[in-house]
Amino acid sequence: MSEQSRVVLFILLAVVIFFVWTKYFAPPPQPPKKQQPQTAQTAPAPAGKASEQLKALPAKPVKIPVLEASGEKTIIVSSSDYRVELSNRGAVVKSWQLEKYLDTEKPPKPLDLVHASAASELGWPLSLVLANSQDEQKVNTALYKIEPASGELKAPAEVTFRWSDGRLAVTKTLKFAQNYMVTMDVSVTEDGKPIPVAVAWRGGFGDPSVNDWAQNINVFYNQNGSIELKEYKKLGASGQQSQPQEIGGPMEFLGIEDQFFAAAFLPEKPTLSLWDWTQYHNVTTGSKPVSTPIASMAAGSSNAEPLQMRLFVGPKDITVLRSVRPSLSGLIDFGWTSIIAKPLLYALQWTHKYVPNYGWAIVLLTLAINFPLFPLRLMSQKSMRKMQKVAPEMRAIQDRYKKYSMRDPRRRKMNEEIMELYQKHGVNPLPIGACLPMLIQLPIWWALDRVLIASIELRHAPWVLWIHDLSVKDPYYVLPVAMGIAMYLSTAMMPQPAGVDPAQQKMMKWMPIFMAAFFINLSSGLNLYILTSSLVGAGQQVYLNRTQPMPTAKGHFKKKQTT
Repeated sequence: MSEQSRVVLFILLAVVIFFVWTKYFAPPPQPPKKQQPQTAQTAPAPAGKASEQLKALPAKPVKIPVLEASGEKTIIVSSSDYRVELSNRGAVVKSWQLEKYLDTEKPPKPLDLVHASAASELGWPLSLVLANSQDEQKVNTALYKIEPASGELKAPAEVTFRWSDGRLAVTKTLKFAQNYMVTMDVSVTEDGKPIPVAVAWRGGFGDPSVNDWAQNINVFYNQNGSIELKEYKKLGASGQQSQPQEIGGPMEFLGIEDQFFAAAFLPEKPTLSLWDWTQYHNVTTGSKPVSTPIASMAAGSSNAEPLQMRLFVGPKDITVLRSVRPSLSGLIDFGWTSIIAKPLLYALQWTHKYVPNYGWAIVLLTLAINFPLFPLRLMSQKSMRKMQKVAPEMRAIQDRYKKYSMRDPRRRKMNEEIMELYQKHGVNPLPIGACLPMLIQLPIWWALDRVLIASIELRHAPWVLWIHDLSVKDPYYVLPVAMGIAMYLSTAMMPQPAGVDPAQQKMMKWMPIFMAAFFINLSSGLNLYILTSSLVGAGQQVYLNRTQPMPTAKGHFKKKQTT
């Protein structure tokens, strides 16, 4: 063997000998010296068993003192904007009244956004949602200790609820500001460790006097700068609406709303998630039980951590909503009419400062919009006068070609002669002046309707006599009927251009009746606007008929009427 081969073989044999000797012939290691304990004397664990015993021993549970009130108590927090009644049974809200907004009772009282009949069956606002249904039932029915103990507090005020059964422990702190904001801290622990929790708004929300109240409640959330609305039909898990569906965060805010009011949860951390579902409230109508669907939601986190968030409960007043950070003004939804609806709302608010009646403010707004349209009516009148003047020549041309069918190429020659006649006398064959006022008014009607049904200012806003709420339909249908009559008279007084088909003229006269039937169930404020607009149009047409009379059939002008 070469010298290099011997060196390699020697190294391999040395390594093998070292491992064999260490494995079978090395002396056992000396055990460490035992240290005497400074306090209690305990028997040492046998060698080799210590680690196994440490694994077998359960973690020592944290001792949590039992904390529970002896009886049910209520505490009231109030300001100039609200009056909230809290109960220590479940640490929930039993009443949330808005002092500046009244219900429809006689006599009227401050509107209560909490519905006791539904909440007593389905659960109260600010109750908790836990993963374990039995624990959830326990924390929502337990008697909490309250600080302060009871009484009525004036905002700003702080109320703290605490409860524990030795395993579960709940702390809920509410800090009420003088406005519509509440700061809320909630923590739930099990054996001293935080567990996930959400705060729910159960039992319905808003003004029950609104038609189809339960169906008008929506759950909303703002994610990535866009507000999403979910009606009760779309809530809950697919196929099981009563099972909560989670929509993960982060979210800027989320909550529940009706036509004019909202409860919005605003997180201090971006981890807030939404749970939504549909509950069913059993009521008796007459002798038949009826199950009413109620939208419900909860704001919380899937993480095991305390909740810190703010809660807004109040009107969907654009000024109030803009003062919240982040802004909640997006909850007022004017749809695609927003570009027109917002200026209309600002104009009504400005007018209302000087005329403290929104009905008369709508009348003044109608006048302000319709009088600038008068030049268009005048343009239409002059165009129709010219049309009447050339009518005999136009009929002569039509008579020459009436023997030809509509498909005959010679018909094209007739149209060319009529267009030359129009150009010669400066006649515009398109009735732009007559159509344009109506085209301008249509988007205003749609926008005003959105303002009336979405603006808190118009809720329960009266006009005169029987009109007590401009945001709902006329209870006696006086305004839509009067509107139809006024539109009919205005149309009947408008002279028709020459050559108009008699069937078309008849349809135009009956059109106001059809429109009145269409608008009969819309808001009385919108009917008031169209009625005023029709009266203004009729007055303008009377003036034009006197000052700009149409020519007679022979081409002579009618003698002007004098007053």
